[in-house]
Amino acid sequence: MSSTVPFVLSLGGNVGDVAAALARAVALLGAVPGVRVRRVSAVYRTPAWGRTDQPDFLNIVVLGQTTLSPEELLDSTQAIENELGRVRHEHWGPRVIDIDLVVVGDQVREDARLSLPHPFAHERAFVLVPWLDADPGAQLPGHGPVRALLGALDASGVVRVDGLTIAVP
Repeated sequence: MSSTVPFVLSLGGNVGDVAAALARAVALLGAVPGVRVRRVSAVYRTPAWGRTDQPDFLNIVVLGQTTLSPEELLDSTQAIENELGRVRHEHWGPRVIDIDLVVVGDQVREDARLSLPHPFAHERAFVLVPWLDADPGAQLPGHGPVRALLGALDASGVVRVDGLTIAVP
């Protein structure tokens, strides 16, 4: 790949066979032209965030490289969500799969369609714990080291799921 930029994606879900949905999403992501998945974090069970009256989530972070623009990467992740049955009818509600762009290169932007880095990443242990697992030296642009950000949060509800791994395609 030429002109690649790194990306960080957060994937999660809490409806149906979430482990299978996560594995399928990573496989589909790896098949997108211009995307190379480099690393997948361990799987973590996490309490719901935003709307807490729902089942726990399974979450992972995917690190990779892409030649796609942020908009093209977003289009690709939304197509994967749609293929896996994602229905957007309730903000922060239960879902089979959710794929968030956390970081794409050094992009810093906020517009009607996309905010980079993800505007809540620095306060979400369910993003930071798996990200730190996949990249111990991770840095969130505009916020600093992920390890330091995580130190300011209560991550006690974020629990690694032993025996469950998602393969790099």
